[in-house]
Amino acid sequence: MEDFSPLSLTDICLDFLRVNLDKFCRERTDGSFCLKEAVVFPQELADRLLQKMSLNGVLNEKTVGIFRRNDLLRLKRACIRNAKLSAVAFRKAFCHHKLIDLDASGVNADITITDIVNALVTNKWNQQYLQCLMLNSLTLSLEDPYERCFSQLTGLRVLSVTNVLFYNEDLGDVASLPRLESLDISNTSVTDITSLLTCKDRLKSLTMHHLKCLKMTTTQILEIIKELALLQHLDISDDKQFTSDIALRLLELPGILPNLRSLDISGRKHITDKAVQAFVQHRPTMQFMGLLATDAGYSDFLSGEGSLKVSGEANEVQISEALRRYSERAFFVREALFHLFSLTHSMEKPQPELLKLVVIGMKNHSTNLPVQLAASACVFNLTKQDLAGGMPVRLLTEVTRLLLKAMEHFPNHQQLQKNCLLSLCSDRILQDVPFNRFEAAKLVMQWLCNHEDQNMQRMAVAIISILAAKLSTEQTAQLGTELFIVKKLLHIVEQKTTLSLVDTTLKFTLSALWNLTDESPTTCKHFIENQGLELFMKVLESFPGEPSIQQKVLGLLNNIAEVKELHPQLMKKNFIEHISVLLHNKEVEVSYFAAGIIAHLISRGLHIWTLDLDLRASLLEQLHSVILNWPTPDCEMVAYRSFSPFFPLLECSDTPGVQIWAVWAMQHVCSKNAPRYCSMLIEESGMQKLYSIKEHPQVSPDVLRIVNSIIETLEKYIMRHGKLVSSQKKPQTKHSMV
Repeated sequence: MEDFSPLSLTDICLDFLRVNLDKFCRERTDGSFCLKEAVVFPQELADRLLQKMSLNGVLNEKTVGIFRRNDLLRLKRACIRNAKLSAVAFRKAFCHHKLIDLDASGVNADITITDIVNALVTNKWNQQYLQCLMLNSLTLSLEDPYERCFSQLTGLRVLSVTNVLFYNEDLGDVASLPRLESLDISNTSVTDITSLLTCKDRLKSLTMHHLKCLKMTTTQILEIIKELALLQHLDISDDKQFTSDIALRLLELPGILPNLRSLDISGRKHITDKAVQAFVQHRPTMQFMGLLATDAGYSDFLSGEGSLKVSGEANEVQISEALRRYSERAFFVREALFHLFSLTHSMEKPQPELLKLVVIGMKNHSTNLPVQLAASACVFNLTKQDLAGGMPVRLLTEVTRLLLKAMEHFPNHQQLQKNCLLSLCSDRILQDVPFNRFEAAKLVMQWLCNHEDQNMQRMAVAIISILAAKLSTEQTAQLGTELFIVKKLLHIVEQKTTLSLVDTTLKFTLSALWNLTDESPTTCKHFIENQGLELFMKVLESFPGEPSIQQKVLGLLNNIAEVKELHPQLMKKNFIEHISVLLHNKEVEVSYFAAGIIAHLISRGLHIWTLDLDLRASLLEQLHSVILNWPTPDCEMVAYRSFSPFFPLLECSDTPGVQIWAVWAMQHVCSKNAPRYCSMLIEESGMQKLYSIKEHPQVSPDVLRIVNSIIETLEKYIMRHGKLVSSQKKPQTKHSMV
């Protein structure tokens, strides 16, 4: 099972090499990669690098070329699952390695089993010493499905050909292998297993799950199985479509399979606890019973909590065992997840081990709707409220990636989308977990614009508002340029305002619009063009006693006011008068943003001031007076991506009211969050601008006092930290959330 504990240094290095492989390679004339430096990898590291490339989808015609040099990258256990390779690329990269283990399951359809085996046997080592070969979900041969190809692999001990067009003749070919001990022919085209008698003196493990084409009677099958006396593991499970009573009759046959340690009959009907218990008690070496979807496993003897492991549905231990063993069988994964969902409704403690099992099922069956539906419901139960806080970050990152993938695969399935949104709407995930927030925001925005469900709408706007605050300025601007999302969010605001309804949906929608317009002139223009200003004036009039609503509305209008080209749209008497009233609001946060709007409008000079100049002078005087009377806030009431919107205001020496708002805001954030804002201000050359103000002959004493305070804070920060660290890598919201 995948480990989500902190990565080792080796894994970090191999992941870096995998991600940046092109930087360490040159291209051959055929386009394949070759390492630039002749660095010899220890065999174990070569194996791990190949596996990482395979499992992360970067093993292809080009990248596989690095393994042609077996003097540099010597392989022993090769995993190329789900790689995109041709027969030629496979042969050039792997046939000269001395392999003991090859997992080629799910390699794309351009290569067949025959291609792989024929390439392997060109190396005499592989003929004699290749021990384990996994060829699940491959084509046997594109030309001749009956071409026999396994007989030359004389050293083979383990073979798996699940989900393959593998016929009776192929089974006969394989059964003749002299060292074969383990065989998996699940979901193949075999109709007769009589050939297994050929290897009855050496076969120890036989898996034939869902052998749908089998034409033998139950009695005939049992006669063959009875002869396989050395079997330690037998899997005859099915997915409930098979009506045979073979499992019950097997359990009741005295003396059959005396060496058995593991029996899987999951999905078989007519199974009783009494029959299973009697079977196990007559075989003291039994270690596992597969009983999922059988109605058995409910007795204390079969609980799975002792030395006998049981996959079933009676309790958490059995369900966990089922998810662990059946991770690649979609029907059983769905069945186990369905029962897990019922068990996890009232979880009180975090259970990361359970979540890991859910993740594996989701990953292995990403396009299977029943699995994704059940898995996403389980994810919510396992991560809701405070439970997510006890989960490893890497695990939550993978969970989030898979939830987004499910939303992308099934955009029109409402229950699945709801499950995913419920899980994503988590402070722990949205704030602390690394994932592609830009793609996530686009995905949720697309959903929001296509659906009207009120409960899901609330979650969607909450997610968008928080994600938008975490993106870079460029990404936020790109999201906001999509006209449809601005229209949709404004429509939600209009609905809530018409109903005079203040709820979390309204608050998050206002927050989303605030963040999307932040330093994004195009989005601000969309807002104005879609009557956003008129709507927001209506919001202010409709909710005069709601400071949290006023703060968000004014915060967005600040963003509009930062765009010089949109100032004429704001130069309306009723708008200015309403903002001037809010300038005197008792709530500092409301007054602060009202002051910011006025400061930005006045800062552009007299040439654009189309209203009464006496009003302008009055506003300047009010601005100065109000700001000096603000109490010091207890905590950081606003956050900024950069100080660039302030810099034009600092140059307004003839309007000290404008300057004082800008320097007050800068002092506030620098004093409340010095590690972020002091370094940001210095990196953006803000310190030089502050010195310029200090040296100006006509600087206002009030402005000078605040400027000196900021400079003192910056100088202390430099002395304390010496070397400055960039703070621009983690964009933050321009305001607090709901």
